[in-house]
Amino acid sequence: MFDFYMKSNCLAAWRVIFVGCVFVLMGGERAYGEAEKASLPDGYFSVMSWDLPMWSSKDFASSDHGVGSLKDCGFNTVGFARPEHLAEVEKLGMKCILAPQAFPTAWRKMSDEEIFKAVKGLVEEGEKSSAVVGYFLADEPGEPDFAGLRKAVAAVKKLAPGKLAYINLFPNYATLGAADISQLGTATYEEYLEKYVSEVKPQFISYDNYQVQHSLDQANGGIAGSYYQNLMTVRKVAMEHGLPWWQIVASSQITPQITPPSPANLLLQAYTTMAAGAKGLTWYTYLSPGYLYAPIEKSGAHGVSWSYLKMVNEQVEVIGKMIEPMKSVGAYFSGAKPAGDLAGLPGKYVTGVECATPLMVGEFEGSGGEKCVMVVNLSLKESAKFKIAVKGGGEVKQVSPVDGSVGAMEGGDSLWLTAGQGVLLKLP
Repeated sequence: MFDFYMKSNCLAAWRVIFVGCVFVLMGGERAYGEAEKASLPDGYFSVMSWDLPMWSSKDFASSDHGVGSLKDCGFNTVGFARPEHLAEVEKLGMKCILAPQAFPTAWRKMSDEEIFKAVKGLVEEGEKSSAVVGYFLADEPGEPDFAGLRKAVAAVKKLAPGKLAYINLFPNYATLGAADISQLGTATYEEYLEKYVSEVKPQFISYDNYQVQHSLDQANGGIAGSYYQNLMTVRKVAMEHGLPWWQIVASSQITPQITPPSPANLLLQAYTTMAAGAKGLTWYTYLSPGYLYAPIEKSGAHGVSWSYLKMVNEQVEVIGKMIEPMKSVGAYFSGAKPAGDLAGLPGKYVTGVECATPLMVGEFEGSGGEKCVMVVNLSLKESAKFKIAVKGGGEVKQVSPVDGSVGAMEGGDSLWLTAGQGVLLKLP
């Protein structure tokens, strides 16, 4: 995926996805009413890599730093696979998004027949594998690309019912303005999201944002604030349309001027994504197509960030499968907000928190009436002790990110969080 810095990325997952559908069939469109539901196993919160086959196909076949190393690093979804990787993905019990070897596909310039043929060829490459959950179509399209993508998405729904038509969108720092310079092709970022939903008829929303690193670990407050605004805008549009959504964040140093991956900034990106209610987390990148500090260096060796990412992914696997079936009912910020237009407490269940550093608070409801809260320390410099107050009182318990066990809060009615760390709490 290419943003206006260098490149971009995407993937993650959910249980059920729904949307109305239009079909492309050899030069014409045909309405088919309700789209087929695309599904993954219950509790499957996708943790995906984002590496294009143009640089990953050979490396993913490696016994040293290929698909097996993704599994070891805590990933459950391979992005992106080619047919030669499918046997290994299946053997390891993982899932994958299948992508064409060449990138990008010029959907905007193709006829209806050409679009259908291109999708058919990609689907046929993966149709015999149970590991394939979707097909890669496009990265960071602008509004002028939506008409062609609508037909490509419809073709995936026709040819591969139950599979995902994977498209990743621009972040909110893509360019606006005149048609000859605008990446989005719309007047505002929210209009871009709304037009994507209404015109393309997607099964989910995915987007990328690397502003945590571009803000120099939040030293630049304006850039850092845009990360949280993007998070809340995508959450709002996705929830209004009943769509799951995923976020792609940075696990490599995308430009030499920004901060590299660290345990704290990786934790913060992961936990804020979950706290906002996403159903999947994608890391850009796992391999290095030229970036420094990638988990797998250009030489093929494991970099220091590999162990950082493994630690974070293992926590996401435990916590993600617990919140994946739940509904996000609120996302709030306490203390000095990263941006002024973000919602503050009280929420539906949390009346307030006491903490010396800013926090993010995400609220969740289960189908059986269970209630959970995720609290994230937004500081990338300081550990923080917080105390939480909930409506109705009662004992709040913490969930272990190691094994999912539930126990009393370590401090009785308070808890310490290291820089960027989050915690899932069960409410009475």
